[in-house]
Formats: sequence, structure tokens, C-alpha cells
Amino acid sequence: MADLRLPEVNRVILGGRLTRDPDGRFAGDGTAITQLELAFHRSYRTREGTTAEQTGYVTVLTYQRTAEVCSQQLRKGSAVLVEGRLQMREWTTAQGAKRQGLEVRADLVHFLDRASGRTDAGDDSSHAQPTEGELF
Repeated sequence: MADLRLPEVNRVILGGRLTRDPDGRFAGDGTAITQLELAFHRSYRTREGTTAEQTGYVTVLTYQRTAEVCSQQLRKGSAVLVEGRLQMREWTTAQGAKRQGLEVRADLVHFLDRASGRTDAGDDSSHAQPTEGELF
């Protein structure tokens, strides 16, 4: 039997709302990283014909300029559409246990909420807020 060659496709598109404020930080090399916790929903019809809803949660990681903008502009409850790829991450806990988890590494984050007209605390300049559908 010939070797089966599978296409290397790893693409994710998710829409949902943030379950908490973004967690922005900087890596040792100075790269901005922002972690988003995203809740997504799915409505479906059961075999009995009733409507049911299922909610899922996923961690989304953003990097560089996207991370900076997401950290500044998004808040708990913000609606976003995320385009990216799945990645497996491994780490060791403080107790020495090895853990692993599946995350989404975002390439694009579309802001779905309308601009609120707010500016960040301590910012004297009035910079443009993301508008509905704007992406970073």
C-alpha cells in the first residue's frame, strides 16, 4: 500500500467573548505576549427536536503588535473573532509535574464590539479606538 500523504492544514477560526481581562506580559527577549481566555458557543437541535446549547473555552495566545493592541483595547466580555492555528504547549508545575495543553496561536484578532470612545488611563493622546470589524 502506498504511503498516504495527508495535507498539513492547521487552521482555526473561533468567535466568542473574553471570559476575563487579557493577560499581557513580555517574554525574556522583549516580545509582547497577551493571553486571552475565549468562550465560544454552539446551538444545535437534539434528536428529540429541542434546542440545546454547548459552551467551550479555549486559551488564545497573541504575539508582538497584536498582543500589545489586544492588551490595551480588549476587556472581559469583549466580542472577538480569532483566526490562527492550534499548538501544543508543555510546561512543568511548581511541584514538578509535567503538564500539556492545546491552545490557539492567533494570527489575526478581529474586534467585533463597537468603539466605546474610551482612552487608556494615563494616556494624554487621543488615539483611534478599534471600530467594529477592525482586526490586529
